[in-house]
Order: sequence, then C-alpha cells, then structure tokens
Amino acid sequence: MAEENVVSGKRELTPEQQEGLLRILEGRFIKYMNRHEGMEWAEIREKLEANPEKLWSLHEMERTGGEPDVVGYDVEKDEYIFYDCSAESPKGRRSLCYDREALEARKKHKPENSAVDVAAAMGIEILTEDQYRELQKLERFDQKTSSWVQTPADIRKLGGALFCDFRFGHVFVYHNGADSYYGSRGFRGSLRV
Repeated sequence: MAEENVVSGKRELTPEQQEGLLRILEGRFIKYMNRHEGMEWAEIREKLEANPEKLWSLHEMERTGGEPDVVGYDVEKDEYIFYDCSAESPKGRRSLCYDREALEARKKHKPENSAVDVAAAMGIEILTEDQYRELQKLERFDQKTSSWVQTPADIRKLGGALFCDFRFGHVFVYHNGADSYYGSRGFRGSLRV
C-alpha cells in the first residue's frame, strides 16, 4: 500500500512532491487554526524539511486520505504531533483486519492487508484510545465510519481488537474479532516530527 520513490528506492519524496505536500499542509494548517493555536507554520516547515523520511510518511498519510494536520507539540521532546484529521476514517486504509496474526488466521475472504502492517509500512503509529479521544475534542470525526485503535495485549491475546467512532455526542469504544474488516472501518495514524 505504501509507495516509495522508485528512483532512489528510499523513503523520500522528489522535490516536486515535497513542495506540493508542504503547500497542502500549510493550507490545512491555516484553515484549521483551532487544532494548533499558538504554533507557527514556519517552525513546523523547518522541522519537516529537516526530516525527509517523516515528510514521506506524511505524504503516505495524505495519499491514503488521512488529511494529516498538526494537533500538538511535545515541549520536552521538541516534536510536532500530526494526526489524521479526515472527517471520516481514511478511505485508502479501510477494509483491513487489525494485525498480521489476524490476517493469517483468516481462512476465507482475507482482506488485502492489516492496519498494523500498513501503519508500519507508512512509518506511523495507530492512534491509541486516549489519542482518539483527544482528537475528538478538536472536532467531530468518524460520525459515519469507525477506526481501529491500538489494542491492549490482553485483549488481543484473546482474539479481540478495539475500534472507536463518534455517535450521539459521544466517543464509543467497541470490540470485534481482530480478523474482522469492514468497508467503513480504517485506522487513524499519528506521527511525531
């Protein structure tokens, strides 16, 4: 699902791709100032340009419909935090079971891939339940879709996985078999730069 720059075989963008992505991210940054009050685009851009592999991951988030945007800043680590901010679960990352184990355990009608594997290939992390709840404080997301979230080991060991959505004015956390997949369920990622 993730595509690398075919010229170099590395996780980097061409200069044209990089400039195009930076324009998209800047436009989104300006449009949704409520997500990152007090932050300056010039500082974020500088960080992004100094981290080409992170830019590649953001490109993958964008390419798969995630609409990544800055949602926080970790002062101690000097890192900007990006989350997928598409209104619904990213279209290019749906119909995935939870992880590789679930994918391999499925006997019939296997999905194309798993959320955990796709996230790893993109160089991002699947949101935790806490991160998902924080995201929902900014705006309302997943009002028609749902998104896998990182699942605690004890739940996963028993064959389950967690997903979240927003309905009736609340964030709901549900469980499903980790091998399940639906056209309306994807995953949201996070990236630190």
